Amino acid sequence: MKLTIELEREVDGRWIAEVPELNILLYGESEQDAVERAQRTARQIVADRIAHGELPADCAAATFDLAA
Repeated sequence: MKLTIELEREVDGRWIAEVPELNILLYGESEQDAVERAQRTARQIVADRIAHGELPADCAAATFDLAA
């Protein structure tokens, strides 16, 4: 499973990381913080969906692409 992380900086300096495939949006204090939060949360969501039979087990090896 390939997931995309889209990054944007707010006017207040915070970073927004969005994973559109999972419909999640997270804030971080830095670009790296936002990316790490997005990856961690996406992995938790994927694991939960696998546990509930909504996704096949091979989705646990999700990879991330940063959108340019």
